[in-house]
Amino acid sequence: MKRLVSEPLVHFLLLGAILFGVYAYAERGHSGVEQSQQIRLTIDDLSQLVLLFRSQWRRDPTPEELRSLVEDKVREEVLYREALALGIDKDDTIVKRRMAQKMQFLAEDVAAAREPTRDELGTWYEANRDQFAFPPRVSFRHLYFSPDRRGERARNDAAAALTTLAGQPEDSTLIATIADTFMFQEYYRDRTPEFLGKEFGPNFALAVAKLSPGSWQGPVESGFGWHLVFVDTLIPGRAPAFEEIEADVKIAWLAEQKAQAWRKAYQDMRAKYTVLLPAPAGNASANGDTSPSTQSPASSSGRGS
Repeated sequence: MKRLVSEPLVHFLLLGAILFGVYAYAERGHSGVEQSQQIRLTIDDLSQLVLLFRSQWRRDPTPEELRSLVEDKVREEVLYREALALGIDKDDTIVKRRMAQKMQFLAEDVAAAREPTRDELGTWYEANRDQFAFPPRVSFRHLYFSPDRRGERARNDAAAALTTLAGQPEDSTLIATIADTFMFQEYYRDRTPEFLGKEFGPNFALAVAKLSPGSWQGPVESGFGWHLVFVDTLIPGRAPAFEEIEADVKIAWLAEQKAQAWRKAYQDMRAKYTVLLPAPAGNASANGDTSPSTQSPASSSGRGS
């Protein structure tokens, strides 16, 4: 009981009850107000306001702040109802999109409500293993030969430097005197082909993936010019075991279930409607009728479309 009494949320629920009492007292004598003109907030509504405030500010609201939150809630409801009364929601693209989005969320939530079994996830993973494959990763050092500085000699200079570096270690002192300064990194650790494709271009990424570790090789062309490359390590891509990524598999499974639930729900809703489209403009002239007239609609049934 002591623990319950000391809980801050209980205090605010009591404060909310007091606020309701104040509102009720202030509104006594107005019992004849139409139901549509009443704005009724529940204890749950107040709890939501408190929890939202607490999540944002990491503390409980003061009584004055809670009153302000309540008034904000009331203001929102008042404006919403007045907007509906004026028909502002009619033919509003933003409102339509928002309501359509909420319908999609509702359809997807049906799938999210079911918890998959571990065996079910394992079976689904085996059928979708490629989605979770770890890409290969490569660590390498490179020497850059700039076409801006060397012109057409850039590739030949790189080839000559490769002969000079034959048998030399990755950290040879010759490196500083042979190549040009590169605008980014000279050493890349554990990079995927996707990263290298964005950084250097797809041809460079493909070429580096084929190099054997342990020696200077090239020249390899990139979007910047020519390079000599010393691969340290090359980790092949692999499909991880289910146990390694079970949480990721569950997230992907839920996403697929939501997508399937939405498609099914929309197909069911779409089948209820027939879409009427205007007839092609050329129909009237083709019949020799040039007088103004209303075009006859061409129907497109939702069923089976």
